[in-house]
Amino acid sequence: MEHFLGVRLSWQTTPAIFNMCWSAGKKVEFEGVTYTVEELTEKSFAGVDIALFSAGGSISKKYGPIASDAGCTVVDNSSAFRMADGVPLVIPEVNPEAMAGMKAGKGGIIANPNCSTIIALMAVTPIHRAAGVKRMVVSTYQAASGAGQAAMEELELQTKEVLEGKPVTKKIFPFQYAFNIFSHNSPMTENGYNEEEMKMVKETRKIWKNPSVSITATCIRVPVMRAHAESINLELEKPLTEEEAVDVLSKAPGVSIINDRQANRFPTPLDASNEDNVFVGRVRRDISRSDNHGLDLFVCGDQIKKGAALNAVQIAELLL
Repeated sequence: MEHFLGVRLSWQTTPAIFNMCWSAGKKVEFEGVTYTVEELTEKSFAGVDIALFSAGGSISKKYGPIASDAGCTVVDNSSAFRMADGVPLVIPEVNPEAMAGMKAGKGGIIANPNCSTIIALMAVTPIHRAAGVKRMVVSTYQAASGAGQAAMEELELQTKEVLEGKPVTKKIFPFQYAFNIFSHNSPMTENGYNEEEMKMVKETRKIWKNPSVSITATCIRVPVMRAHAESINLELEKPLTEEEAVDVLSKAPGVSIINDRQANRFPTPLDASNEDNVFVGRVRRDISRSDNHGLDLFVCGDQIKKGAALNAVQIAELLL
């Protein structure tokens, strides 16, 4: 999967694709049309209304302000600006008001949240609005796609190697990935949490504008090709029954319910793969409590689509 730096969106004509010099000249097909990748320069943003950035933090930090100063409105998929003051961190179904007043061609930067944060908050925010979330405990089961095309290819290769009794190739991760799980590969921080876990904590507080909400996360890499899964426990300010929670979720935009207890049928990563919506199930009262102030959920969402690309395009659409 090629991670292009920016896409110039002209809603009346055609997009242009930019990347660094090593990708210039490559051909990319989109909806039956072949485009040639252009080399990114500081002059690339002249006359551009919206740019979608997805090339890593260092490139975003350098070229995002340049694009904004040129009047181009930037939607950035890296972590470069997520926690920056004055930069909206947006999930369109959750907090579109954060980017109120921003328009295409008027400059400014909008940050796309981390994929795990987006998938969690698509499910949890409707409940937060209904009953108020005091504390959220999340365990994620994250697919290879979150680490890029090379990780997906290594998982496929290792699976073949294990089944054929061969030593596994380990280039992307230091651990065997096939038939194994391990702690998320992001760097560890001093408090014992990795950066992925802390992103969920900090980003949720910013998106909800609630610095006091209690959040803890454990992020795990699992040998699934695409779509993340998350187990979520909620402590609520006001009581909410299972039935009320399902009703709230069934009305939430971008959420699909798979919650058939009789058939033991709940969301799976395969259900969510290549789908726009986030899937929610296993909705149940937290029986460790004696009241209706606790809920458990299981959530699956496509990390590439709603967890990244789709969310960025939805932000771009709000700019028009």
